[in-house]
Formats: sequence, C-alpha cells, structure tokens
Amino acid sequence: MSSSSSPTPGESSKSDKPSKSDKAATARKTATVKTATARKTATAKTATTAAASARTAAGAKAATARKAPKAESHLAMVRRARRINRELAEVYPYAHPELDFRNPFELLVATVLSAQTTDLRVNQTTPALFAAYPTPEDMAAAVPEEMEEIIRPTGFFRAKTKSLLGLSAALRDEFGGEVPGRLEDLVKLPGVGRKTANVVLGNAFGVPGITVDTHFGRLVRRWKWTDEEDPVKVEAVVAGIFPKSEWTMLSHRVVFHGRRICHARKPACGACPIAPLCPSYGEGETDPEKARKLLKYEMGGYPGQRLSPPADYPGKPAPALGAE
Repeated sequence: MSSSSSPTPGESSKSDKPSKSDKAATARKTATVKTATARKTATAKTATTAAASARTAAGAKAATARKAPKAESHLAMVRRARRINRELAEVYPYAHPELDFRNPFELLVATVLSAQTTDLRVNQTTPALFAAYPTPEDMAAAVPEEMEEIIRPTGFFRAKTKSLLGLSAALRDEFGGEVPGRLEDLVKLPGVGRKTANVVLGNAFGVPGITVDTHFGRLVRRWKWTDEEDPVKVEAVVAGIFPKSEWTMLSHRVVFHGRRICHARKPACGACPIAPLCPSYGEGETDPEKARKLLKYEMGGYPGQRLSPPADYPGKPAPALGAE
C-alpha cells in the first residue's frame, strides 16, 4: 500500500485559497468600477439638468415673446386716441371750463389766478374781486395792497397782483379796454402764456385751442399719445392727432377725467370707463369697489368747482368762500 499526499476529504488545499494580492486586485477593480459608474451617473445628471435648464429658459423666452405686446404703430395710436375722445364725450357730455366768468376779461383774470391753486378757490375769490374791479380800467387803477388782500386765498397773491395790474393796464392802453382775440396778442400780456391764451380763445371767443395743464399732460403721457414733457411740444403732438374742431372740447374732457378719475397719485382704474383703451391700466386701484371710493366731484357725489355751473351740469354747485 503506497502512501499518498492527497488531502483528507473535507480539507482544502492551500492553493485554493485567494492570496492577499488577489484580494487587493479585486478591491481595486471594484473601486474602479464604482468610480466609473459614479462618474457616468454624475455626467448624465449634469447633462439632464443642463437640458432641463435649457428647455426652461427657452420656454420662458417663448412665453415672454408671446406676452410682449406688439409695438403700436402711429396710425393705431391715433385711432385709439380718437376712440378715447369719443368715449370721454359720452362720459362727460357736460364738460366745460371750471372757472366762473361772464365775459372774456373775467375769464382772463380767473385763469391767471388759477396758477398753483384750484379752480374752486379762484371761483370763491373772484366775486369780491370783480365787484371791486369790474373792468380793466378799474383794475389797472387798483391799490396793490387792497387787491392783494382780496386774492390772498389763491396763493402767490403778490405776483398775481402784479400780473393783473400789468395786464389790465395793457388792455386799457393798447387794446381799448377789450381782451384781444388773437393768440399772438394775448401772450404779450403780463402773466399770460399759451395755456391761459388757449383757455380764453377757446371759451370766450370760440377759437379752437388745446389747454395743456398738469392734468392734460399727465393723461396724454399715460395714454402713450406722447412722451413729451414740454407743454408746447405736447400741444403740437396732440394737435396733430385730432381735427381742430375737437381741440377745445378735448381739453375739457381730458381735464375732467384727470380731476375725477385718473388722479395723479392713485388713479381709480377699477372705475374707469376707458380702462380697455388705456396702456397704463393697473397703475392705480383696480378693485371696482375701492376705485369707486376714489371718485371726485360729481362722479363721487360731491360738489363741483363752480359756484355757478352750467345748467346741464349734473353735480352740486360749489359752496361760497367760508361756507365749506
């Protein structure tokens, strides 16, 4: 019987066991595979994120392009402006100059006094003024200190007194005591500019004119008729949009709307009848109930600015000085 070196059953040969070097190699391979997999996963995620960001940016750009309004052509603006005028004519069929006057001289004086104050304050002041100085000759001979006391409630009374004395003397000496009916003559009078001249021409002589006061300028810029700030330039632009026959009444309608609804600080957008035509809708209060509380004068159920309004005026006459 020969002896054998074969291993006993159940006993493993040392050569079958993995060596330390084999284990290390296997670990290195596993780590390499894991690293490669992680890199691929990270790269895929980065690519996916980049693609998603690109799609989001493209979508936002497309949405912006869809929402951005087309630039309005000049013709389209003119049509919209004229439609606004027609709408305002329906809202304010009674629009009128909000200064009390009985003749061109009284309107001229009242308009000069209206600078830096309300028409209401002027209307409350002029009855006493015209009772004391009913004609240019009377006013030119006035004692400055006495006139200053009468017109003090309108503010800047010293400067206004100087203007009234100067224009009255000019009317007496150069125009026979009559207010001239030409723009070039009116603007030569002390204290009289284009705005005042157009008020007098349009409402005392029936000569069409555009009155660019603070309300008018504010609204035509909100409506994107022009972006000009200078009143003379605003007048020229608007004159090119409307026929001459509309100039005077357009001025009244726009000023009425500015005083009653489209206020400087908080326009009542939610109660505005021309909101669909206004590119600035939303600058003010859009809630209808809250907007209605912002309405002024007859639109809000309050007195107007004239003590003696026209017969077709739907609101209440203003109170006399001291009766507010």
